[in-house]
Amino acid sequence: FENFLRRQVSEIDCTFVVEPKVDGVALSLRYEHGLLVRAATRGDGEVGDDITANVRTIRAIPLRIDCEAAVVEVRGEVYFPKAAFAELVTRQEATGQQAFANPRNAAAGSLKLLDPREVAQRPLSAILYGCGAMEGFSCATQVELTDQFRRWGLPVTPRSWVCADMAAVMKALDELESLRHDFPFEMDGAVVKVNE
Repeated sequence: FENFLRRQVSEIDCTFVVEPKVDGVALSLRYEHGLLVRAATRGDGEVGDDITANVRTIRAIPLRIDCEAAVVEVRGEVYFPKAAFAELVTRQEATGQQAFANPRNAAAGSLKLLDPREVAQRPLSAILYGCGAMEGFSCATQVELTDQFRRWGLPVTPRSWVCADMAAVMKALDELESLRHDFPFEMDGAVVKVNE
């Protein structure tokens, strides 16, 4: 990875950010002049499902952010918290229902429900970590972007590491592995990003 980066952007001296990879359902939120106007799944990479009505029921996702930019597209994952998932499975089994196999399937199934009132009954949450289309807003680093998300009230990963080099990245990966059970979400690895 580092060698690839050095070949692609040899003139840039970069740092890295390590984040837990949330095992959830990818989504994109589109804010226009601070107002949430659309939420969609990734779908096939070109076209996703419109899940705006269901996402509006997720308490962790603000319907308005303090931003006047024409467009801010925020990307992340919707997840079913581990503790709430365990309670849901217990209830499903007690009532003879087919239990969800894992929290990711529970989150995906919840987002596909036709009645947003049903979705509101499920304690879905989200972690937002990236951006798509931006008009009237920009950040120079991943750290700046995450800090801005936090100021807007968007949920971000509870822990990340800024690393000067690959040795620090490897150390961060070891620390992340030791913390994986402390997070409220399932994780299926780590994401290493160029900070700049």
